[in-house]
Amino acid sequence: MRLTADRVKTLLRDGEVEILGLLPGASNYTFAVTVAQDDVKVVGVYKPRAGETPLWDFPDGTLYRREIGAYELSEAIGWSLVPPTVERDGPEGIGSMQLYIDHDPELHYFTLMPEHAATFRRVALFDHIMNNADRKGGHCLLDREGGRIWVVDHGVCFHSDPKLRTVIWDFAGEPIDEDLAADLARADLSVLDRWLTAYEVDAARARLDGLLGTRGFPDPPEDRRAYPWPPV
Repeated sequence: MRLTADRVKTLLRDGEVEILGLLPGASNYTFAVTVAQDDVKVVGVYKPRAGETPLWDFPDGTLYRREIGAYELSEAIGWSLVPPTVERDGPEGIGSMQLYIDHDPELHYFTLMPEHAATFRRVALFDHIMNNADRKGGHCLLDREGGRIWVVDHGVCFHSDPKLRTVIWDFAGEPIDEDLAADLARADLSVLDRWLTAYEVDAARARLDGLLGTRGFPDPPEDRRAYPWPPV
């Protein structure tokens, strides 16, 4: 049964949660869960605030809020790149709850380009606006059911200082298509106000305005590391 995004968000927010276990390889406590309501059940990814590893450059206890902010930003632009994500007070406390995307882990950015280049152009602009500090190739998933690209893992985004590290530099220097620029121009970033500081939201608006001003994909920075490690 295919559910609407609103139905999925209601389910993630209000359904009964059962923890299946920790997801391997995550730097923070990340749980696979089932969420059930009214005979409907989905698999979710639950990232509680209490399980976040402290970072020197991001305020403690804010990573789950950035996950939600990434979803809200994607929806505000109209691109729906991020699976439905909500705030949820779950078994391990407050955190983010995101719909799990069934995918082949052997497929990632480097195998999915250039067949999905149109979507990855959107991802590149999306990552620039939210200043993604860790866009690895493995964060790009091909949905087994729908055949579309989703992007996940956005806990280290929206810093006010330049932090962009990504594997998606293939479009650097290219002009931004008019339809993409029109989407960016319509985006209302006030959806971020609930999840970020005013300074962080202002910085995101400045990055968006910069893209609209230059109408070009940014080049990798030369004064700092531009690629994450490992790349996948």
